[in-house]
Amino acid sequence: MTKIVDLFGVDISAKAKRDWKSIVAAQQCPFVAKTCYKVRKSQPEISIGTCTVMYGGEPIIICPLRLLERRQVFTDCLHLLTGHEPGNELHIVPEVGVPGGNVDYVLASVRNGKVRDFVGIELQTLDTTGTVWPERQRFLRNVGIAGVSDADVANTKSFGMNWKMTAKTILVQLHHKIQTFEHVNKHLVLVVQDRLLAYMAKEFSFDHLNDARTSDPMHFHAYSMKPESSGHKLELAKRLSTDTNGIAVCLGLQSEAKVEMEAILALIEQKISERTRFSINQAAPPPVDAPQVDES
Repeated sequence: MTKIVDLFGVDISAKAKRDWKSIVAAQQCPFVAKTCYKVRKSQPEISIGTCTVMYGGEPIIICPLRLLERRQVFTDCLHLLTGHEPGNELHIVPEVGVPGGNVDYVLASVRNGKVRDFVGIELQTLDTTGTVWPERQRFLRNVGIAGVSDADVANTKSFGMNWKMTAKTILVQLHHKIQTFEHVNKHLVLVVQDRLLAYMAKEFSFDHLNDARTSDPMHFHAYSMKPESSGHKLELAKRLSTDTNGIAVCLGLQSEAKVEMEAILALIEQKISERTRFSINQAAPPPVDAPQVDES
């Protein structure tokens, strides 16, 4: 049985017949109506397209854009637009820079071109370790897609979930950003899958979080993957809230610097390879990855 749950936003468990040849050839993400941005490093012209995989017997979302199904995550933040009034327009603005970093989306209430209120929305899914590619290729072979190499199908490499790194990194980022939102009396929402929130609650101090009070600036919205005849559907499962001090407590008060250091060390360790090894006789350091420029 395949560990792929959905590919290019199409759930493989749906009873309706799918034209997988056309789906894979189009490489489209239906949640943003663009080409899937997850590409192979060795073949950047090929989009991987894996949104959700089976792990531990349950579906795990590994692409944040999968959370945009039906735009439900934005609808579920409308109540936090306390300054919204009838007649105002609603806008979803991507990638907005704020002190502390970028916010994935801002849901804004706008009147006559002026923003009357807004909510920041961050999407976070689990990072994987290893590779999902062989599992993807085996699925394509099974549904009759031509051109799948025998080497990919026979590849025994698998994948895992980087629970610890994902949870620590997002909490540290939230601690930086929520200070800005609290200062300007606005809300910030972290949208995650319920399995990731459960891990965070187990590994960090979450007992002090509230049951989604509108007065709190920081909110957690956790979604489950509910199986249906048409595939899996996102469903809001749990809401929590807190403030800047509450996020600091999640991190363990004085442990923030330690958490940040561990996150940085993990990022460095991921990039260590023979290519980066330093030698006293080395003529030059390894080149920085950058777009190739044709100077001819």
